[in-house]
This record gives sequence, structure tokens and C-alpha cells, in this order.
Amino acid sequence: MSTGQQDDRERSDRAGECLTRVLELFERMGAAREVRLEDINGVNPRHRFSAANLVDYAAVRAQDVRDLQAELSSLGLSSLGRMESDVAQHLSAVAHTLAAVAGQEPPRLPDLDAGIIPGEDPRPGPLTLARNTVRLLGQAPEDRDTRIMVTMPSEAADDPALVARMVGAGMDVARINCAHDGPDEWSRMIEHLRDAAAEFGRDLRIAMDLAGPKVRTGPLAPGPRVEKIKPDRDATGHVVRPARLWLGASYSDDDVPSVPVTPATWLAERTEGERIHVRDARDSGRTLRVVEAHDDGVLVEFSKTVYFATGIVLRSRDGAEAVLGELPETEQYLRIGIGDTLRLLDSTEPVAVTDESPARIGCTLPEAFRDVREGQRVWLDDGKLGGVIRSAGPEHMDLEITHAGPAGTKLKAEKGINFPDTDLSIRSLTERDREDLRFVARHADIVNMSFVRSAQDVADLLEQLSELDATSVDVTLKIETVGGFEQLPMMLLAAMRWQDSGVMIARGDLAVETGFERMAEVQQEILWLCEAGHVPVIWATQVLQGLAKKGVPSRAEITDAAQGQRAECVMLNKGPFVVEAIQTLSSVLQRMAGHAAKRTDLMRKLRAWSEFVR
Repeated sequence: MSTGQQDDRERSDRAGECLTRVLELFERMGAAREVRLEDINGVNPRHRFSAANLVDYAAVRAQDVRDLQAELSSLGLSSLGRMESDVAQHLSAVAHTLAAVAGQEPPRLPDLDAGIIPGEDPRPGPLTLARNTVRLLGQAPEDRDTRIMVTMPSEAADDPALVARMVGAGMDVARINCAHDGPDEWSRMIEHLRDAAAEFGRDLRIAMDLAGPKVRTGPLAPGPRVEKIKPDRDATGHVVRPARLWLGASYSDDDVPSVPVTPATWLAERTEGERIHVRDARDSGRTLRVVEAHDDGVLVEFSKTVYFATGIVLRSRDGAEAVLGELPETEQYLRIGIGDTLRLLDSTEPVAVTDESPARIGCTLPEAFRDVREGQRVWLDDGKLGGVIRSAGPEHMDLEITHAGPAGTKLKAEKGINFPDTDLSIRSLTERDREDLRFVARHADIVNMSFVRSAQDVADLLEQLSELDATSVDVTLKIETVGGFEQLPMMLLAAMRWQDSGVMIARGDLAVETGFERMAEVQQEILWLCEAGHVPVIWATQVLQGLAKKGVPSRAEITDAAQGQRAECVMLNKGPFVVEAIQTLSSVLQRMAGHAAKRTDLMRKLRAWSEFVR
């Protein structure tokens, strides 16, 4: 046998071995479809092909096929790295090619559709995803395929010009968060959005976020009514700009603080250049110089730090007196360090900030105290503070802090709490959500379900929408928790019972729950699974955040925004420079449009969803 013949024989044998492996995958796909037959048949007929393909993909990814991928690649064949959109068709083509290389008859593949009720005629997977994306998110602009969703700021309710600039800059989907503002403000926002969409001829969609059962720290008792005002100093401590304060009801310059003073007649008698004497909250004597005098107040300057407090007496040179009015209460906080104990209370009553140990603060979710166990992790304030539960009872739980800043971390009221290891026995649809849905059903194109964690949560939402006769409102599932990530296959099948649905990767809470180290692979796995189900994905949280808030992006933000092109939509949050952020994101997505498909994925076993196909 010549060397060439020997090489051909070796290649034929390797192809035969690969064919055996591929046929085994078909058997696993058939078994998985049998396990999920009722779920597949229960979806909207338009999504039946997508549901079956989702199950196929989960069955394949329940195995580690990286060695098979490498062998197929060495034979010059498809390495399976882009099979998500039509698994059976892709594997069928590979199997027939392998049979030809191995010198065998075309393989007899199992009938995967046995028992499945026929749905709409399937089209190629990428076309199905494209169709679903248009139905959910509207037509894409001519110069890019990825849509842009933007969170509406509160001022949009009364600033139609801002809304028009956002639409003109490239916003395709407007997101209104029901956790903020109210129906009156939402209505005005929507009116401005519809007007702007008509002006620019845009296929603009309106999505509304339900607040969901967000777990937060409880209130802290407010501090004293004191306001500290100090001058600007250079590195050597010399004053480079004196402090300024308006004595009166309000002042036109937002950068100058103001404090109320009574009686008003005292203010009207002050003159420019006059000096006012005061003993502040520390009993330190200070002098304030009048630089502007008006009938309704005076502007004063001073070169030393002053602690102003309610009731402090102001004295003019002629002995006339006035009193500072009611100042706002100062916001209190706890400072927590590594090794400290933090006690979470089953209470929403304000807790006094003291030097006593352990530090205490309330938790807004009573069910947490029933469900948590010792040794489970807890994260607070978007991962800035973390700890492990050392003791738990019906009234409180004690955390040993394991993650904090070098000098400790400030913890304030109304900060998020995450229980990544705890199976919280709560439903995602709250009573407030049900009330807000009445508005959403009449005005929105899409409802975004927050903190969804199970197929039952999805069913609850669909039932409520049906009762409200809102079958035209599409649904997006926000994946924010470990539980939601692990239950994603079942939640997608539940959502496919509806006409159109999508998934939002809410990377803020999800990163806290999964751990920052794992976040990159988790978001990629969500993209894979959703592509298999032909479900549009919204890439969300902190995209171009520096640009939107401060006007200047970081290099990492630009790279992150470019990676968002792998999804069907990228979400921007609100900020003073949101219009500039929309323009920049649109430009980045246009430039990346030709590069997205240049990748091959290695398919190790995905353990998160292995039980789904058993």
C-alpha cells in the first residue's frame, strides 16, 4: 500500500469514527425532544421549529464535543462552531459529508420530528431570527443591523426637544422604567416619543420595565439638619476660591447652595460689602461678606469652612438678627469593613446609625429570612460589599463581611441586595407590577419582566397580559439572577407560547450574582442559547456609561460596545450626554457590522442546563 493510499485509509477511518460520534448526537437529540415533547408542542406554532432547535442545541451542549470539533477541523470539515441556528440541518450535512469521506452509504438519520405537531414551515435559522427580531424590535436602520435601546430620563416627560434629539441620534427602542416616575410622566414621555418617531419616519418601539421584587436595604434614621460648606483650596491649603452661599429661598445658580432665612425683612436691609457674623454648629465664629444684595436675599462669600444648622443666628453689624430656617436632613450611612459583622433586620423601619456592634440595617424582603441558610453568600450595593451568612433567624441574619474597600465601604439605604446562593420563594410579578401592567397594556409595544426566575414567572405574566386583552404586547425576559440563568431554557419555551419574545442580559445584577470572573462566559452562553431558540437578545447595563454620564468614554467601554454587536440590540442608560452616547454607539455598531461572524466557538459541556434534556 502506497503512502497516499495509507493516508486515504487513515482519513477514511477517522471520518467513520467522527460519523459514529455525530450519529450519537442525533440519538441524544431525539431523546431530548421526547423528554420535552409536551413543551415543544405547547408553543406558538410559529415558534415550533425554534423550540425543537433549542432542545437540540441543549442536548448537544450537554456533552463535551471539543475533541470531535478538533477532529472535524483536521479533516477539513465544519467544526460545529456556528451550528446554533439550525442544529439538525448542520449535523445532517456533516454526517453526510463524513459518510462520503468514509466511503459509506448515506447515513439513515432518526426521525427527530416524531410526535411533534407541525408548525409553520421552517425557514433557515438565521432568517427565523431576523424575522423575530423585526417583529419584536422593529426594522433596523439601513446602516446597521443592531438596534439601540435607550432608557428614558425623567426630564423626557417635559422636554420634547430632548426626546427628538434622542430619536434623531439613532434610538430605535425607548425604555421606560416603571420603578421611576408614574403614569402621568410615562404618558407625556410616550406622547413625545410618538411625535418624534413620526417626525423622523422611524419605526420606534416603546418598552416598559416592570419593577419586580427588587431587594434593597431599608431606611436609616436621618442625621442632623446640617450643611457643611467650604472654600476651594490648593495643594498647600491656601484658599483659591472662597465659598459662596445664598441666604434666601432659592438662587439662579445651581452650583451655589442656598439656605432659608427669616425674617425676610432682615435680608432686604443688607447691603453689598456688609459683614455678617455667625457661630456655626461647632460653635466656631465665622464672618460672611455680602457680595450681592437683593430684595429676596443676599449672596455671601467666606474663606473658612462653616457648618450651617437649622436655628443658627445671623447677626449684622448693627446687631439685627435673623435665623436660619429648616435645612434638609443629612443622609446617613454605615461604614463596613472586612471582618465586620453586618446584621440585616426583617424591618423597614428607619434604623439609627450608632457606634454599636454589629452595624444594623433593614432588608425589604421578609421572605429572605425564611429562605436563607448559613454559609450562603450575600452581596450589597452592586457588589461593592459582600459577606457570608453566619447565623440566620426569623427576625435577622448576621453576615461576616468578606469583601469591602481597603478603608471600608459606605452602605446607604435603598441599595440592592443579592442572594446568589438562595432559592427565594417569591414570584417575580408583584402587586405593583400587576397594577403597572394596566398602563403598559394600553401604551407599550414591549413589557420587560424583571428578576424572572422560572417558567411559572413567565406563565404568570402571560396570563395577566391575556386577562388585560394585551396579546399584542411582546415580552422580554430580563436575566438578572443565577436562578434565571439556570432556568433559561424552560423560560424560553414558556415565552414561546406568546407571539414574540426576547431576552435582556441585565449584566449589572447578573455579574453580582454569578461573580465578575464568570460573567463573560455566562453572557456568551445566553447568546448561544437564544440564537438556538431564534430569540432576539438585548445587551444591557453600563454600555458607554462613562460617555453617557461624564461625556468621555473609556477604551474598555468602546470595546464592550463593539462586543454588543453580537446581540440584536444594545441598551444605553440615561445620562447628561446620552445623545452623544447614542451617536457614538451607532457609529461603533456600523463599523462592526462586517466583522461579527468571524469566530468559531469551542463546545465544552454546559453544566448549567444539563438537567433540561434529561
